[in-house]
Amino acid sequence: MLKQLRKVGKQVLFLETSENSCRIGEGAFIRLKDGGIMFAFTEFLQGTGHDHDDARITARISYDEGESWGENRVLFFKSEQAVNVMNVSLLRLQNGALAIFYTEKYMGDGDRILDRILMRISRDEGITWGDPVRCFPVEGYHVLNNDRVIRLKSGRILVPVALHALAGTETKVKTPMPGAIMFSVSDDDGKSWRVINRIIHSPFHDRIQFQEPGVYQHGDGRIWMWCRTGYGCQYMAYSDNDAETWSDVEPGLFFSSPLSPMQVKKTGDYTVAIFNPIPEFSGRDCAHKGGKEPWGRTPLVCAVSRDDGKNHDGTSFKEMVYLEDDRTNGYCYPSIFSGKDYFLTAYYHTNDTGFCLNSTKVLKVMHSELEMQDAACDGGENHEVKS
Repeated sequence: MLKQLRKVGKQVLFLETSENSCRIGEGAFIRLKDGGIMFAFTEFLQGTGHDHDDARITARISYDEGESWGENRVLFFKSEQAVNVMNVSLLRLQNGALAIFYTEKYMGDGDRILDRILMRISRDEGITWGDPVRCFPVEGYHVLNNDRVIRLKSGRILVPVALHALAGTETKVKTPMPGAIMFSVSDDDGKSWRVINRIIHSPFHDRIQFQEPGVYQHGDGRIWMWCRTGYGCQYMAYSDNDAETWSDVEPGLFFSSPLSPMQVKKTGDYTVAIFNPIPEFSGRDCAHKGGKEPWGRTPLVCAVSRDDGKNHDGTSFKEMVYLEDDRTNGYCYPSIFSGKDYFLTAYYHTNDTGFCLNSTKVLKVMHSELEMQDAACDGGENHEVKS
């Protein structure tokens, strides 16, 4: 079957790697009080761009709704005992302060990499930051993806985490254990934290299991959790009581996935889901540049719903557009910022290097481009995709 997908959006920023920055990405956006938009991201400084290489948190600011961006500004470095810091989420607190969530990795006993999920608060719009507070008090190796922390309608802050190793397990530096999903919450605007007494396990016994969860709250209060798997698609679970309990997991067959994360957010009247839609399969054309496969994380699409994404399939996400259609490069770890009549999305871009986690591209998509989808040939560039 052949479908016609249009390509939407325009590039407004491209952060390329250099001799001093071997990997740039995994960012998040926030609106500042002066009207600017801050984009904070991880900047890896030395090494080969591995997850455990030295890194710092850097930011750029736009004062024209993402059309142009200022120079890099370092927000903070890793602490002296840490291996690195990465995976940024940004959230406005109810008292007006700005909170940043991130992962700090450190060397445990026996040369094992462990980490902490931390939060810092800024009362001057990101110029300076207070001391880190631990917001997930469980020992082990965790993954909190970029742009994942949300505030629920009740005011509760929800932090979705994949736990890959409990304290005492023999986790090597580059080989984390299979993952399970956990949640940490705060009901007092980040002053104290509690881990939900429910771990979501995979029904299968493979080396990957569940990774990189994300959450979205529907207008009726129901919370939708999805996570990366090795099963060809995202897996999903639901909560109707602010994440205290969760349904059994089920496959989200509409959101096919080649071991890659997905992001979902509300923007204007739309709910958008950004993901890599085609999993790896026998006979797939693995064309690439730079001498390496882009990990199957190509193309990059945006599925669009006009009904709050209430059904997590094609009955709600009726339209789909390309953000990236060059399958010789890979794209992953998207973040989303909702503007008045547009959204911004930032994601890793292979940049013809053959290494999927390389540079970062920021794309601006006007809501009017989504409104044009019903007319497949009205001004948009058409592309054929086999499905």
